[in-house]
Amino acid sequence: MALRRKGRSAGRRAAVRCWLLSLAATGAAAALLAVALHVSASASSGAPYRLAKQPREAEELRWEQEFAPPQRASPHSRKLDGATDEAAEKRLWLPAPSRRFVPCVSPSLDYKGPGASRGYLLVHTNGGLNQMRAGISDMVAVARILNATLIIPELDKKSFWLDKSNFSDVFDEEHFIRSLVNDVKVEKRLPNELVKAPKSVRHFKSWSGVDYYQDEISPLWEHRQVIRAAKSDSRLANNFLPPDIQKLRCRVFFQALRYAPPIEALGNLLVERMKSFGPYIALHLRYEKDMLAFSGCTYGLSQTESDELTSIRENTTYWKVKDIDPLEQRSDGHCPLTPKEVGIFLCALGYPSSTPVYIAAGEIYGGETHMIDLQSRFPIMMNKEKLASAEELRPFSQYASQMAALDYIVSVESDVFIPSYSGNMARAVAGHRRFHGHRKTVIPDRKALVRLFDKVDSGLLDEGDALSQRIAEMHRKRQGSPRKRKGPVSGTKGSDRFRSEEAFYENPLPDCFCQSKDDSTVSI
Repeated sequence: MALRRKGRSAGRRAAVRCWLLSLAATGAAAALLAVALHVSASASSGAPYRLAKQPREAEELRWEQEFAPPQRASPHSRKLDGATDEAAEKRLWLPAPSRRFVPCVSPSLDYKGPGASRGYLLVHTNGGLNQMRAGISDMVAVARILNATLIIPELDKKSFWLDKSNFSDVFDEEHFIRSLVNDVKVEKRLPNELVKAPKSVRHFKSWSGVDYYQDEISPLWEHRQVIRAAKSDSRLANNFLPPDIQKLRCRVFFQALRYAPPIEALGNLLVERMKSFGPYIALHLRYEKDMLAFSGCTYGLSQTESDELTSIRENTTYWKVKDIDPLEQRSDGHCPLTPKEVGIFLCALGYPSSTPVYIAAGEIYGGETHMIDLQSRFPIMMNKEKLASAEELRPFSQYASQMAALDYIVSVESDVFIPSYSGNMARAVAGHRRFHGHRKTVIPDRKALVRLFDKVDSGLLDEGDALSQRIAEMHRKRQGSPRKRKGPVSGTKGSDRFRSEEAFYENPLPDCFCQSKDDSTVSI
């Protein structure tokens, strides 16, 4: 079985090499040829590309010589197959007009520094990297509302990924403290005399406003010096909070929560290497085991794979929903696009096969088996494991949050960002790209797309101009242009009403943006 898989892999790599050589014979994609051949040759050896343990300068030189394209391409110098004129290329890569909306998160003139602290706020975050990032930002705002001293939050070590990272492993702790000096008092740990003192442990009410924290939580200081927030996710409302609180949330999320220096350094290096191929797409391909198990999305999977995912969901105690209809999930747009569907989508948008694509994801469920179609459409496909040596990744490779942070950096800095699913990372990156100038972010309309894809599968619709026109039109206004944050879905009530709102950090407009009168830069 292993020999047959190896044979099929070798055959696919040979086909890619032949395809690229045919392009080179006509003068197209010459710069990409050497890169793809090198990647293919590295893959055939069965081992990832490795760098010798050398000084930084020598390591960089070796990467340039052995892995990078022989000539660095730019959006203006690289001629794309399938997009030969300048106007078509601009449509592919240029962001939607920003309409002069720029970040403005400075506090108001009435905003004062933190006063005398009433007590200490301990925070136990929960979820993956981006869920924790949003929760930490909310808890800073809660500390401000309560006039509390915030202790550096404890990251979740018991979730699906069992990541043992501490705050300072993932985020720049010193920068975090310095950035918030005028907002809240932040300490690295409790005073020794309070470590074993009784604490008031609370699950703060989800999507709460200022009144809840002032009326129900603040009185707890009268009995305890330490309040412990057992969870951090969605504990603050998206809307109807004081302007200075909303701006503080943005300052934390987009400025204070900078990644730890080693993560920033490697993340920026990955961006540099990715840009050496020319303009690139960062594809958040949320086709990982945890996502598929949690959502019950099994379309296109074998019965064995479906059974495995169902077993994971049933045995994960903190996932509340167990009985899920996968076909209903997909038809309602609640499933991530499959790798094959993503390939059809990118082609329909007009991106040529020579487009470099960065896969921002963990281990894709089913591995190469489910990636064949996407890889055949876009052979210049990279990820952090291909762009970095094993030595460069080694300090981070056993920590899911740190590896996700690398993907986050490459995604925020990409020319185009496309998520296959609107999860926590997709929302966080989309918001960050808005904050950095409304960079092009294409959000697939999954509910509409699966109907088209089903027609393609059944033979009622062919891939080509008709499909491309329909997909392009339905996504014309889904490319990250400025717009006001969406409120709740009409008719929803209770927690479902809050849950249906667009997340604050995904689109912090109008709270954290101003519309300038001219094209000059507005200070934030």
